[in-house]
Amino acid sequence: MKIRNPRTGEADYKIHPLDAEAIEAEAKRLREGQTDWAAKTPKQRGEVLNRWADAIEANLGDIVPAVTADTGRAGISKIEVISVAGQIRRWTEQAPELIATGQPTGQATSQPGITTSTELVPYQLIGVISPWNFPMILALIDAIPALMAGCAVLVKPSEVTPRFIRPLMEIVRSIPELAAVLSLIEGDGATGAAMIGNVDYVCFTGSVATGRKVGEAAAAAFIPASLELGGKDPMIILADADAEKAAAIALRSSIVNSGQACQSIERIYIARAIADRFLENLVRQAEAVELNYPDINKGHVGPFIFAKQAEIVQNQLDDAMARGAKLLAGGAVEKLGGGLYLKPTVLKDVTPDMQIISEENFGPVIPVTVFDDIEEAIAQANDSKFGLSAAVVSGSIEEAEKIASRLNAGAVSINDGSLTSMIWEAEKSSFGYSGLGASRMGFSGLTRFFRKRVLIRQSGDAAKIAAFAEENFV
Repeated sequence: MKIRNPRTGEADYKIHPLDAEAIEAEAKRLREGQTDWAAKTPKQRGEVLNRWADAIEANLGDIVPAVTADTGRAGISKIEVISVAGQIRRWTEQAPELIATGQPTGQATSQPGITTSTELVPYQLIGVISPWNFPMILALIDAIPALMAGCAVLVKPSEVTPRFIRPLMEIVRSIPELAAVLSLIEGDGATGAAMIGNVDYVCFTGSVATGRKVGEAAAAAFIPASLELGGKDPMIILADADAEKAAAIALRSSIVNSGQACQSIERIYIARAIADRFLENLVRQAEAVELNYPDINKGHVGPFIFAKQAEIVQNQLDDAMARGAKLLAGGAVEKLGGGLYLKPTVLKDVTPDMQIISEENFGPVIPVTVFDDIEEAIAQANDSKFGLSAAVVSGSIEEAEKIASRLNAGAVSINDGSLTSMIWEAEKSSFGYSGLGASRMGFSGLTRFFRKRVLIRQSGDAAKIAAFAEENFV
């Protein structure tokens, strides 16, 4: 299968998707390795994973260029790879205590003489299907805590961005204990579909349409699923906000990674009292943003990673313009050196019927709506099938939090935007079509990979059948 380079437009890489028979064999191998892995203590598993983190950091020169080639951006690629090592160390530090806390013994019950003990039993094999926008971190964000829980993990990264798989697997194979329970495989949608029937729990990150298919397949296989899907994140900016600072927040949180992030801000609602100053600052700052072309090591905005996404975004912009939106900056996807780029695009006079407001965008586009009444802004922010995250900017944190508590979203950034891309310690839920299942953030990121077995202990005399004779209840 040929893979397109996002900067050149050329198919310069090939992968070899596993067929159903090979996937079944790999799943069987991982299951066999999981027995010994689960028998290790959390501390012992952590020691193995810390060796993995060390090896990733020692081999940045092999992995970072692969992620860079996958995505067409350099700086964020390095941050992404380094953050994986950080995530490994976070879980190796936190997991042992969490696992111990989750297994209380000798708990009293409402029945005299009966106590309970709880055992955490890891799922044997976790399947992960990950997307292309942050290919390495999203391939491993579920895998790392699952490994610490004692599970084996089979990962199918996106076929759009597969170049990092081989150098990463070379590192994994250098650690035999890890190689026995972790495998990243090359493949496409058919590969992911075939994988679901061979695992005990599936984690999926991607679009609502594909997530629905994954959820249905998981239900048919009678296994749990964690689905992290799309977002259409709103930002409400109150009248007491600093217009220049608010513009800077809105710009950054809308266009980082070229807007190719589920937690990107995709709708701005600005109070009329500061709307003109905000738009003036936003446009000025947007026009100062540079593409990372021709030099990948300069600029702020890279190419669209997935060519089809550029087409989707352009169609959304065309629809908005045809329906009366006013373009203030940017506006058209351009082809440079074979790559597809879009400068930060600012729109005003947008309406809820436009695709740019109703559908996920996944590009560096900032649609702005002016409001006169805060109730109107809250209603419009909540008028979405998505509910991943949101943001409120105000001169007062207290006022911002009052509004934040009324938004239908699992996480709300206060006086900032898209903080869920940086803060992973707090558990959150996905509202609406943004997802299903336990949170991958916070302690739930680990504990969801356990089933619970309770041991109910009778230390007195067990009841006899005579205790249930009918005459006892007359």
